[in-house]
Amino acid sequence: MSIELKKDFAYSLVIPTSMGIRLTPADGQPVHCSNTFKMEVSSAESNVASISSYLGLPVKVLTTFVKGSPIARMIKDNLAARHMSYEGREIEQGDPWGYRHQINIADSGCGSRGPRVWNDRAGEVGRTLNVKDFDLERLFGKEGVQIVHLSGLIGALSPETSQFCLELARAAKKYGTRISFDLNYRATFWKGREKELHEIFSEIASLSDILVGNEEDFQLCLGIEGPEAGGKDIAAKIESFKEMIKRVKKAYPNASVFGTTLRQVVSTNSHLWGAIMLEGENWYVAEPREITVLDRIGGGDGFVGGMLYGILKGWQPEKWMQFGWATGALATTHLTDYAQPADEEQVWSIWKGNARVKR
Repeated sequence: MSIELKKDFAYSLVIPTSMGIRLTPADGQPVHCSNTFKMEVSSAESNVASISSYLGLPVKVLTTFVKGSPIARMIKDNLAARHMSYEGREIEQGDPWGYRHQINIADSGCGSRGPRVWNDRAGEVGRTLNVKDFDLERLFGKEGVQIVHLSGLIGALSPETSQFCLELARAAKKYGTRISFDLNYRATFWKGREKELHEIFSEIASLSDILVGNEEDFQLCLGIEGPEAGGKDIAAKIESFKEMIKRVKKAYPNASVFGTTLRQVVSTNSHLWGAIMLEGENWYVAEPREITVLDRIGGGDGFVGGMLYGILKGWQPEKWMQFGWATGALATTHLTDYAQPADEEQVWSIWKGNARVKR
């Protein structure tokens, strides 16, 4: 295995994130036609961490909360139910127009009608995440962390969160913690900050051991040429994805693991799902195959979470990619946007295509 992990540690995985809630209409209906919604706790980064936490590894969330908010209480209870510890400053709401937790309003789509997601992030308390609120020497130097996972969503959320992610990466590097970075480009987050964010993302990528992104992420965050997004035959583009990853590896030689998912949408509820991973000089490919999708949101996070779990468990690299493919597929069968694996056997059954009843 090319990634050697710390042996003395309190946490297998640490993630910075901005927690919020997700509102989804019942029965796959559009938002504007609905009056009944399911409310779930949500964040892309905690989606990633859920694979490890549900399967028994120690996980910690670094975040921030609105003091006294019932939504903050719901989030804390949800993280505890997911077997995650958390640390974060309590911010006063201020007034009814002050801080709150983000709201993600998601139509899951159905059949020929694609999903639609509306992000309501006004006054988001997660934008205040600040490195001054956390003792990084205690976290990385005394307690110990095997992998810190950073997301471009948090990296671009605000100038404070951008600096926070950069300082986390620098501290992790200093103390021998491995760094995972999922680029997660969002055009609305980058508007007006392109030069600043390109420099920050490039430095984080240069420190990272594991880099994850799709064709748009690598091109728009790091300026690495890649294939066009979308298309009807994703399997035919595997070689062009490999060429892109080779260019990323040349530009960021500190990283030893590179991953990307492959998705071709047949309909809202039927996707071709694949993955590519480069570990050292070794390629591992899951050719796209059909999966049934209840809700697509969180599939990519599930892939990253499964891949990191395999690394943390010390498995052979081929199994990192296979497990990630399966946990990504698992996430799309949940009404939450994070996978909740019952055990490793359930995940491996998905990889093997075994959907038979287990009694």
